[in-house]
Amino acid sequence: MPSKVRNSLLWIFEPLEGEETYFRKRMFGCDAAYIDGLLCLVVADRDEPWNGLLVCTSQERHAALIEEMPALRPHQVLGKWLCVKQSDPGFEEVVRRVTSLVLSRDSRIGVEPRPRRRASKLQ
Repeated sequence: MPSKVRNSLLWIFEPLEGEETYFRKRMFGCDAAYIDGLLCLVVADRDEPWNGLLVCTSQERHAALIEEMPALRPHQVLGKWLCVKQSDPGFEEVVRRVTSLVLSRDSRIGVEPRPRRRASKLQ
């Protein structure tokens, strides 16, 4: 049964909603934002480590993003992505900066989503 609990961090996506290619999708009990077909951000308001903003990027881009926003850290489960915990004192400032980077189509943010695998037929 789908959860009726609304993600308290959906406000993070509000600046993206005016973008023609923006769409939001539920993902693993969290919410994901896509721009231009790229998976850019995931917001999670669950128990740790799923609490905060996840920035969808590649490991080669970590250093440049962390240098610009030191509160970002590799996610402890999805180490290929960066995150800032909701409890971090700089959370809202990082959110503002990251969303502005997404809106400016910064090439450091956004990954191609994996194609969905079709359920194989039983043989």
